[in-house]
Amino acid sequence: MKRVFDLLSALIGTLLLSPLFLVVAILIKVDSRGPVFFKQDRMGRAFRPFLILKFRTMVTDAASRGGLITFGEDPRVTRIGRFLRKIKIDELPQLINVLRGEMSIVGPRPEVSRYVELFRKDYQEILTMRPGLTDLASLKYRDEAAILGSSHDPEEMYVKHILPEKISLGKEYVRRSSLIFDLVLIFKTLATLSGLKVSL
Repeated sequence: MKRVFDLLSALIGTLLLSPLFLVVAILIKVDSRGPVFFKQDRMGRAFRPFLILKFRTMVTDAASRGGLITFGEDPRVTRIGRFLRKIKIDELPQLINVLRGEMSIVGPRPEVSRYVELFRKDYQEILTMRPGLTDLASLKYRDEAAILGSSHDPEEMYVKHILPEKISLGKEYVRRSSLIFDLVLIFKTLATLSGLKVSL
């Protein structure tokens, strides 16, 4: 049932949002040099890696200018990229990942392998499910970049404080997973993006 819901949602979403995709692609190309899409290895279900898709929001040589974490007023983020990140439009190409069977609409957010390996035992439970576009951690850490920007050591703060909390929320999702719970999280995600305050 979950997979059927994912396929229908992703297909309808991709078709309805295709005009927006075109506009965003044009804005990205006008704003800076480089590809429209950003691709990065993430760890999927059963520890199978896959390439996550996002609209590119950073300069093309971002990796050589800094680490994996984006925080504060990161100078690597482009002008249009800041807008896309703020309203989470940069995440929409992951609907393609859903259609491919690599992700779900709702599920623990996919992490890069470097961080997964630090907590591999915990991820053995989390990665029994496909990672998703949104989950409990996405709602709690919607302003993650700003939170990390307030730290003198963003990498340490992420690994020692934020990631363990994300893992805990990921496990909670796995244990509570159901179609009804997914619908609740989708509603809360849309409400949050609309500027409404919702409780977790």
